[in-house]
Amino acid sequence: MQKQVFKFLAKVNKTILPSYSKQKLDLAKANKLQMAIIGWRWFITKNALD
Repeated sequence: MQKQVFKFLAKVNKTILPSYSKQKLDLAKANKLQMAIIGWRWFITKNALD
């Protein structure tokens, strides 16, 4: 059940949130909001793949 929720959230993240890797964002220059989005996407992706 929990894995299905994370897979759904991963699909939502992919469609709604920006992809900073495609934009070639330098992590050293990212602001706090961008870092929060990167962390959120990482957390959801990590749990969807487990």
